[in-house]
Amino acid sequence: MSNQTPSTIVNIGVAMFSVADQDAAVEFYSRVLGFEVRDDTRFGPEGEYRWVEVAPPGSTARLALNPPMGGAPGGGSIGVETADVAAEHARLAAIGGVDMDAISGTEDGAPPMFALRDPDGNSVWVVQA
Repeated sequence: MSNQTPSTIVNIGVAMFSVADQDAAVEFYSRVLGFEVRDDTRFGPEGEYRWVEVAPPGSTARLALNPPMGGAPGGGSIGVETADVAAEHARLAAIGGVDMDAISGTEDGAPPMFALRDPDGNSVWVVQA
């Protein structure tokens, strides 16, 4: 391995989720999780395609919300960090209608965490940083 040329990759900039409805996904990520819309661009012949990115305020990493490409939406997973998992869980519970699990991970030294699912079944793991 030492003979390989070092990678020039320095950052994970964009993770991508496949979603059935980009407008509904933007609504979920902005209203429920408080993400900002970082990009919403039409492209291709007659603007038939759309590139949408959302991110937590201040984050350099973004989440692209793409229509399905060769398959059904959903099934992806990302992890996001918070300083207070319990407060974020309580905030989401107060919104209501969010498909999420109870807080777990406090056993065996794991950080507190819980998973929630967007309307397409993609998982967002909220982990205490």
